Amino acid sequence: MQRLQPAREYTYSAVDRKAVDTLRVLAADAVEKAGHGHPGTAISLAPVAWQLFQNVMHHDPADATWAGRDRFILSAGHSSLTLYLQLFAAGAGLEIEDLQALRTWGSKTPGHPEYGHTDGVEITTGPLGQGLASAVGFAFAQRRLRGLLDPDAALGTSPFDHHIFVIASDGDLQEGVTSEASSLAGHQELGNLVVIYDDNEISIEDDTDVAFSEDVAARYEAYGWHVQTVDWLATGDYVEDTEQLYAALAEAKAQTSKPSLIKLRTVIGWPSPGKQDTGAIHGSKLGGEELAGLKTVLGFDPEQHFAVDDGVLAHARSVGERSVAYRAAWEESYAAWRGANEERARLFDRLTAGELPEGFAAAFPAFEADFDASFSGGAKGMATRAASGKVLSALAPVMPELWGGSADLAGSNNTTMDGEPSFIPVTRQTSTWKGGPYGRTLHFGIREHAAGSIVNGISLGSLLRAYMGTFLIFSDYQRPAIRIGAVMGTPAIYVWTHDSIGLGEDGPTHQPVEQLASLRAIPGLAVVRPADANEVSWAWKTILEKTDGPAGIVLSRQNLPVFPRDEQGFAGAEGTARGAYVLLDATDDSGAAVEPQAILIGTGSEVQLAVAARDQLQSEGVPTRVVSAPSLEWFDAQDESYRASVLPDNGAVRVSVEAGIAQGWAKYTGVRGAQVSLEHYGASADFQTLFREYGITAEAVAAAARDLLGR
Repeated sequence: MQRLQPAREYTYSAVDRKAVDTLRVLAADAVEKAGHGHPGTAISLAPVAWQLFQNVMHHDPADATWAGRDRFILSAGHSSLTLYLQLFAAGAGLEIEDLQALRTWGSKTPGHPEYGHTDGVEITTGPLGQGLASAVGFAFAQRRLRGLLDPDAALGTSPFDHHIFVIASDGDLQEGVTSEASSLAGHQELGNLVVIYDDNEISIEDDTDVAFSEDVAARYEAYGWHVQTVDWLATGDYVEDTEQLYAALAEAKAQTSKPSLIKLRTVIGWPSPGKQDTGAIHGSKLGGEELAGLKTVLGFDPEQHFAVDDGVLAHARSVGERSVAYRAAWEESYAAWRGANEERARLFDRLTAGELPEGFAAAFPAFEADFDASFSGGAKGMATRAASGKVLSALAPVMPELWGGSADLAGSNNTTMDGEPSFIPVTRQTSTWKGGPYGRTLHFGIREHAAGSIVNGISLGSLLRAYMGTFLIFSDYQRPAIRIGAVMGTPAIYVWTHDSIGLGEDGPTHQPVEQLASLRAIPGLAVVRPADANEVSWAWKTILEKTDGPAGIVLSRQNLPVFPRDEQGFAGAEGTARGAYVLLDATDDSGAAVEPQAILIGTGSEVQLAVAARDQLQSEGVPTRVVSAPSLEWFDAQDESYRASVLPDNGAVRVSVEAGIAQGWAKYTGVRGAQVSLEHYGASADFQTLFREYGITAEAVAAAARDLLGR
């Protein structure tokens, strides 16, 4: 078995050409029927995708999740038909009725490819650049997983070797996230990544020369990529030299030390007679006259729609027979690997089953209390970012599938597991960071956006769990990746530290104010802001137990008290898993629990303020409950009876306290509620001064409750 070669030798017979022309016409018919869409690229790229799916890639049309498959990512997601047509042709789950239902409710062929919706779609694409950037994550994941399962096999001989093929557009190459990710891919020497850049020089505003004139090939050479150019206009006429393209793909697949870019000069919409090479065919249907003209040029009946010759379709679907033969060889290699690697095979089986490792629950540290009930400042406490680092290091020997790193902030984010080597080419090691190609500690550089896309790719492209770290303020730089991860429900993990004005002297440019609210506005994203070290442990445990969407754990720079769990009236931290819980309940003078008259709700570093405010109110005869609410999303997912037990509708006043804008908190404080918040940017000063000057204090929380009670 040799994975560094194409699936079969080059072939492009007359029947192949007829199949490709059929797919061109189907692309035009589908968009015409829908009334909208992107036909041009699907028409001109039909022979390109045909070479990939019929000759180059290893895939099994009968099994979209086969572990031995090559991965295909259509970064130019607007040209969804480029992928749908190949899945149809190969017999991979789409039929002519699906093409006829393009872009309609409930169809398998939505406007952009959607992960989990259509078999054969590896990742949701559409927002330009995300596909290519996430493909770098797929390539990372392949290398790391191979290192866990079969590190000693020669390249190209392991059942865990595969390639990631990408089709990218001019728009993808213009988006900044691809520059970040491609730079990192070159640095990482990702020989398993092959990108075809469809250089058609057309976008929605027509000729790209209006805004894009750089030498892309030179840029990628500077990134350290293996770059080839295939120019179908080189002769002066347009000649689809598929043999030259195949040779370039074969050369790229054999390249083991660099990612590959094939710059393919095409004419969008060719051979559409009137609209080829124009913006008019990029994002609109051809129209009746132009559609008839295209069919006439290609030798099809203009009066027929969605016409497919049975013999041509049978020929296209013979790729399934070839896949069966190759898969048999793969299965033989896989069986041999299992026989020689019993422990690694058990790991593979566990990961494939989605099971957590033995000893998982016991691995999470419990932290001793460090809490000054008088709030005199005597307790040192622990920053939640430091606690997070200790949790990760404790998980390292137990959970080999967990890995990650930081966007150049490892020492600040505490994202490095103790003693774990870097994921890095041997020649790129430094005096500080040692490792190799199968290492565990990721270094994203100052590329937050790419880092977000890469952890999406790792989470989708393998059996691994990945996290990345940066400051919470810089989540702004990665929001498109976070959002697309939430759309897909991929279990990517974001470690966001320096969570508030509590970071102090760096000032307003680095102090997040609106970020918590804006991240909570993303459906499907869990935002988790633990109040102390033990909540951190439970937060990580819960995040890792969930696989239905991304999560961001939001951590403090400054030390926070570690509450005395199950002592002095404090609850255990296990309530973290439910999103919000009663940390301290209301009591009467004898210490017996009673109905609260005031409920104080806090997150993160502000929970300690709610605890101190409770002491004030209790001493004044106001039975007061403190609710720690590390994740509002997890709390909202609980049943109504649990939510009511934490926040009863008993007439008690409610006050929330969080060092950020109050947006979203009225849902939890209710009609007899108030919010202690920060509705403006911060300043450069120590955190104690900032909290005092901006009124994020225990006194302010207690005063807000008194005011509500007095109304």
